[in-house]
Amino acid sequence: MQNFYHTLISVDQLATALGTSHAATGLVVVDCRFSLMNPDQGAQEYAEEHVEGAVYAHLDHDLAAPITPASGRHPLPAASVFSEKLKSWGIDANTQVVVYDHGPGAIAARLWWMLRWVGHHHVALLDGGFRAWREAEMPCSGGASAAVSSGDSETLTVNDPMWVTTEALQQQLREIVLTDARSMERYQGKSEPIDPVAGHIPGAISAAFEQNLGQDGRFLNPQQLKQRFQQLGVGAATDSQYQHVVHMCGSGVTACHNILAMEIAGMPGSRLYVGSWSEWIRDPQRPVVSESSDSV
Repeated sequence: MQNFYHTLISVDQLATALGTSHAATGLVVVDCRFSLMNPDQGAQEYAEEHVEGAVYAHLDHDLAAPITPASGRHPLPAASVFSEKLKSWGIDANTQVVVYDHGPGAIAARLWWMLRWVGHHHVALLDGGFRAWREAEMPCSGGASAAVSSGDSETLTVNDPMWVTTEALQQQLREIVLTDARSMERYQGKSEPIDPVAGHIPGAISAAFEQNLGQDGRFLNPQQLKQRFQQLGVGAATDSQYQHVVHMCGSGVTACHNILAMEIAGMPGSRLYVGSWSEWIRDPQRPVVSESSDSV
């Protein structure tokens, strides 16, 4: 590919990149469809129909390490393990990667972020996802696509400052802007369908990831996204970076959607709290704010 994409790619742009033969050199498409309520659903849907030539990434198995007693629901895998997975998908340093899910990008944004975490910046999210691809009547196939190993593992440049641990978050809580990508109902503690404790971290700002999208299910334009985050109170950049902004959600997945949105808005450098809510509540001594109680 002559042109690399680093944030978003449209349906038409991907179709052009794939070409009429749908066998573009240096391009790997990854299907990230997944349901927290039914972990097998995404793989089943992929087997039935997916963007022609796409490989499948399972959130629990490919984009996360096994859960530990102290971790959240989706801890990061070791960089070496992730590197081998990228190799199995045919991804090397010169590969343009395109990621997609059902549509919103809530799951695919995790892989977008993880690739940047290990120094691979030629990655873009398909705006509108598989839903937009199907609506445009673009080529699809079923069954498993045969990924071709890249031969050599990509030389990774792991950027651990892109994320924060729970311990670091506790120390920096008064110095950062913490946004919570979960729904308002979960943030307020009115509803918690996944985790055993409801509410949010003291000082966190509600920033539901869906608000990054327009009515058509695609990302708002850069100026609209910039206005959204300014209104949320992210503050001014330091040295053109927004490292003082940390994003969280339930398990460090949908929070990546807000990181991507800020990148699109020209507000780079914000960080991810990987453990997020599901790790924070592992210790009952950590404070929690909910609708029914100011702190627990």
